[in-house]
Order: sequence, then structure tokens, then C-alpha cells
Amino acid sequence: MTRARTDVEQVELANTAFYEALERGDFDELSDLWLDADTAPEPADLDARDDEDAAEDGDEAAISCVHPGWPVLTGRGEVLRSYALIMANTEYIQFFLTDVHVGVAGDTALVTCTENILSGGPPPEAGGELGPLVGQLVVATNVFRRTVDGWKLWSHHASPVLAETDDEEGEDTPS
Repeated sequence: MTRARTDVEQVELANTAFYEALERGDFDELSDLWLDADTAPEPADLDARDDEDAAEDGDEAAISCVHPGWPVLTGRGEVLRSYALIMANTEYIQFFLTDVHVGVAGDTALVTCTENILSGGPPPEAGGELGPLVGQLVVATNVFRRTVDGWKLWSHHASPVLAETDDEEGEDTPS
């Protein structure tokens, strides 16, 4: 098997692990999946880098995240706080990924997918049941970087897909 195929499979596994950690509400695992500024590049890359490249890595390694309807979050603290907030306020979430495409170029990988999300919040009253389930369609782009610890998430950008209403469908139909 070629390295490129292996890389694609490894990125697919890292991408799946990201969504599974969210579904389980496993904040520690989710945190481990994100790129850390202290994470070193692959050993083979160290020889090819000069001091100027190394100095710029601090800025390059800053992670970012855009949740649907949120502003851009930059830096490990902001991004991880957002996931802690989401996990604390979501009783149930499940992702069904479709249209998953993975591309690898050197030490960077790009995953695009459609997140078919089913989620539920706390019950409206102090009852023991889950609140109403809500479905949402979101398109996402996840960017990964290769590190000595495997592929780590560098950026996640998710945007809602706007559904057509019955009124909009009728506008294109001649009367």
C-alpha cells in the first residue's frame, strides 16, 4: 500500500475520532485531537526547515474554529472553551457524515463533508427525559496537520445549509 493511501486512511480515522469524541462528550479526547503549539513536526521535516521557518511556526500552528453562526475562534484556549460550552449544553448529539472527501498534500490534509446532525438539549422541565430532538444539515471543512503524534486538527469550519421553503420552490415555477 502506498504512503498516500495510508495517509488518507489515517486522516479519515482522525476525522472520525473527532466526531466520535463529540458524540461521547469526551472533552479530554477531543482536546488531544487538536493541534498543540508544542507538538513537533515529523522528524523528517526538521532537516528541511531553516530557523526562519521555525520562528514562524508559532503563528502557523494557531488553531481556529468556526461553528455555525459563531465568529472565528482562534487559539487553543478559545477553541477548546467553545467545545466545553457545547458539550455542557448538549444532552445528545449524533453525526451522520456524508459526502466525505479527503485530500493530502505533504503534511497537510483537507477533509470536506456534510454533517447530518441530530441533537437534543436538556428537558424543558426538571423531568428525566431528553428535550426535543432537532436535525440540522451542516457542511464542514476540517484541516489536519501531520505531527509526530499523528494527524491533528488544525482548523474546523462548519456552515449551515439553508433549506428551501415551499414559498421559494414556487417562485421559479411559472403560474
